[in-house]
Amino acid sequence: MDRNSLIGLGLIASILGIWLWLSGPSKEQIARNKFVRDSIATVEKEQELKQIQETVAQQKVADTLKPQITTTLSDSAKTALTQEYYKDFTVAASGKEEVFTIENNQIKATILNRGAQIIKVELKNYARSGQKAPLILFDRDSTNFSLKLNTYDRSRIFSTDSFYFKSVTQSADKISLRLETSKPGSYIEYNYKIQPDKHLVDCDIKFVGMQNIITQTEDQLQLNWGMAYPSQEKYIIKEKEVATIYYKQTINSPDYINPFKDEELSINEADIKWVSFKQQYFNSTIIADKHFAKAGSFIKLGQRENSPTIVKSVYAELGIPYNHGASETFSFKYYFGPNDYKTLTAVNEDLEQIIPTGWSVFSYINKWLVIPLFDGLSNMNMGIVILILTLIIKIILLPIAYKTYLSGARMRVLKPELDALNAKMGDKPDPMKKQQEQMALYRKAGVNPLSGCIPLLLQFPILIALFAFIPAAIELRQKGFLWADDLSTYDSIWTFGQVPFINWAYGDHVSLFALLMFVSTIIYTYMNQNLMPQQNNQMPGMKFMMYFMPVIFLAVMNKYAAGLSWYYFLANMITFLQNYLMKMIISDESIRAKIEANMKKPAKSGGSTFQKRLEEMARQRQQKLKK
Repeated sequence: MDRNSLIGLGLIASILGIWLWLSGPSKEQIARNKFVRDSIATVEKEQELKQIQETVAQQKVADTLKPQITTTLSDSAKTALTQEYYKDFTVAASGKEEVFTIENNQIKATILNRGAQIIKVELKNYARSGQKAPLILFDRDSTNFSLKLNTYDRSRIFSTDSFYFKSVTQSADKISLRLETSKPGSYIEYNYKIQPDKHLVDCDIKFVGMQNIITQTEDQLQLNWGMAYPSQEKYIIKEKEVATIYYKQTINSPDYINPFKDEELSINEADIKWVSFKQQYFNSTIIADKHFAKAGSFIKLGQRENSPTIVKSVYAELGIPYNHGASETFSFKYYFGPNDYKTLTAVNEDLEQIIPTGWSVFSYINKWLVIPLFDGLSNMNMGIVILILTLIIKIILLPIAYKTYLSGARMRVLKPELDALNAKMGDKPDPMKKQQEQMALYRKAGVNPLSGCIPLLLQFPILIALFAFIPAAIELRQKGFLWADDLSTYDSIWTFGQVPFINWAYGDHVSLFALLMFVSTIIYTYMNQNLMPQQNNQMPGMKFMMYFMPVIFLAVMNKYAAGLSWYYFLANMITFLQNYLMKMIISDESIRAKIEANMKKPAKSGGSTFQKRLEEMARQRQQKLKK
């Protein structure tokens, strides 16, 4: 590979490196994320140990009482032991389970009186793959919600999911459930209300007269929420790749746990605004009206690699501030719904950032073009919408495509002069002198050899943005087109099963959309090689890479969303048409005439700044070699 090749490759690598560096996370963000992930686990363990040591003596009495309640003692003895153990909570320690429902036109929530917890949520306008019934976001077997109560100077630790709440008021869209105590005017009340036409459920937890029951040294209560994500989509393996936990602190942008790791993350840098249990196309999120306390709060993500029905398990423990007042209320809300950009943006809590629209400038392509187009044409077949999207992008990029084609045509027309120059330089030319001569020829002919490369680099943001967003676009979920029944995941015309190594590198199936994309890319590469033969001869290593990259891309796209492969295939086909039309409009004879006219003009020291720099670098290098 000669010096021209090395300089060209180095330039491309530098531009890409600078671009990725500018669009990537800052040093401050990296440091903050590392600090959060590598936080004070040791300190927390010490605090937990200290708390256990403080309560163990008092809790021993309670632990010995509770098992005796279920023994063969007389009823009066059992009653006495129950009252001794539960104290003021005895009236709520036993009861009959009841369920209540509240709903609007978007969701239906089922609430259990034991713990006053939402145990099931149905999304009325969505269904699981292959089903018509409303999608069940989670059910009783896959979730738990409770409030930990540290009471009576740490002698008792209760969980609200052990007690039976009583219904106070109920209507179609709201309900109040109360955990009563034996003390008059002392209770905990949960108030749920669904917002009209939204995926939001408001919740107030009211503490009345609890200041003498809850331990005086406690300044916060622990809210525990756990869930096992049930599989909702056609291919659970894709769900497992993206399901995770997002969270937002009051002073930071939203962050998340790596979906490929088992991780427990302590959140102690700032108070917490919300925690989102994110699945591939849906999420369950708890959002504080003010904030959850940072102290003692953590989230945990667990993998379920071998489960055919459960994607992952998640857990969050969040602090609720408590000031021991006669009446206190902690307010928050749930979001139960789709990962739809417009819907999440309307929540006005930065929740839309759980959708991967791409880094920095890349994201605006999706926010300003792709998402509005998908929303505006949602009543059309999404395969046609992707065709319209491709046409719009190609029209926007038409000036770049024109400049790229024109650059290649000029280099092609200039090939006889370049061949004559190479023959003149002999079999073993001086690389520096050869480069200087070539640059002088380019300048005299009015040709910039890199003018075709730079416009191609300008297309990368669109390619990267679509690569991130389309597989996550709920607008494509369960939307069929041609032979694909779901554009949000891969199509399969042949599933051949388990084959060693092939499954790891390619998959267990053949995606026709990915195959069409691959074939069209190979054809485009071949045509591009013929379009710019002189540039390709100068970079023989690049020629191999141009053919090898589509093979790598095929392995990736075979397991990716069919909608993205359809877009790339369309982009290639439209490029073929563009090049054909440009070839008809831009004749090699007219380009040749212009180049000859340029070469007849008196030589001047003009040229682009970049060309001048290359020549100066070549001269300095040659001088160093002579020394």
